[in-house]
Amino acid sequence: MRIGVDFDNTVVCYDGVFHAAAIERGLIPADLASSKNSVRDYLNGLGRQDEFTALQGYVYGSGMDLASVYPGFQAFVAAARAAGHDLFIVSHKTKFPILGPRHDMHLAARDFLSRRDLVGPGPDRVAAENVFFELTKEAKVARAADIGCQVFIDDLPEILSLKGFPEGMRGILFDPQDRHADLAIERYATWDAVRAALIGARA
Repeated sequence: MRIGVDFDNTVVCYDGVFHAAAIERGLIPADLASSKNSVRDYLNGLGRQDEFTALQGYVYGSGMDLASVYPGFQAFVAAARAAGHDLFIVSHKTKFPILGPRHDMHLAARDFLSRRDLVGPGPDRVAAENVFFELTKEAKVARAADIGCQVFIDDLPEILSLKGFPEGMRGILFDPQDRHADLAIERYATWDAVRAALIGARA
């Protein structure tokens, strides 16, 4: 089976990261709620949208080390590889921030994967040549189709219903905060649950 996996908010967990980065930069009060949306809404409410846009560029660039890997993902990779499945990471993001320093966000993402021992040679990693960063959602879906993914896992429902998403490709929504309980879609909150659904065993 060929399994495609999104990167941001699917492999990478940004819980608390935008809050920590905004505090580090003196953009928000320390008692603001820690979610990304709280930081965005606070800055946007003050007419400081550009500061939030620059903050995103920082987090997805030189601030990537503030992020973590979702629990269970490394075990999922090891189990999937051991079961003979091919794994791919297919994501979409702009290469450079719209505002702020010119970080190469594709390179930052690849470095993150390498430093966390998720990509490279070995039976418990994703092969480096199986990692793709596209510039648009449409290009991401097209890439997943081109490489023959039979399953695709993403945190965005709109990706799984996007025009061009192959009819025969099994779409799985990764929903750790249970935001999409109203959707009639295959949906899991943890990587252990994804592993059980696709491979048949938990960690």
